[in-house]
Amino acid sequence: MPTPSQAIRVVGARQHNLKNLTLELPRHKLTVLCGWSGSGKTTLAFDTLYAEGFSAYVESLSTYVRQFLPRLPRPAVDRIEGLAPAIALQQHRFTGGFRSTVATLSELYPYLRLLFARAGTLLSPVSGR
Repeated sequence: MPTPSQAIRVVGARQHNLKNLTLELPRHKLTVLCGWSGSGKTTLAFDTLYAEGFSAYVESLSTYVRQFLPRLPRPAVDRIEGLAPAIALQQHRFTGGFRSTVATLSELYPYLRLLFARAGTLLSPVSGR
C-alpha cells in the first residue's frame, strides 16, 4: 500500500450505487477504473473524486471568478485525503482519426511533448542505457 502522502484515500463513499466504499489510489500514477456496467466507475471518478477536487479548486478562487463556473454538488463521502485539483475528460464518441490519443483529444499533447523533451531521460534503443 502507498504511504499516506503518496495516496488519495477515500473513506465512506456513498454516492449513488457506492455502498460505504473505502479505498486508496496511488498519486502521480495513471489509474484505470474498470468493472461491470453499473458497478460505480463513473460515480467514483466523476461524482465523487472530480466533484470534490473541483469544489476545493473553486473555493480557492475569488467570488467574481466563481460566478462563471458550474456548481457541482458535494459528494456523499465521509472524507477524501490527498486529493489535488484535477481535470476531467468525459466519455463521449469522438471524431478524431485512428491516430488520435487522449493527449491529442484533450489538447494536452503539446504540453506533454514539451514535458518529455525537457524532463525525459534518453535511452539508447540498442544498448538500453
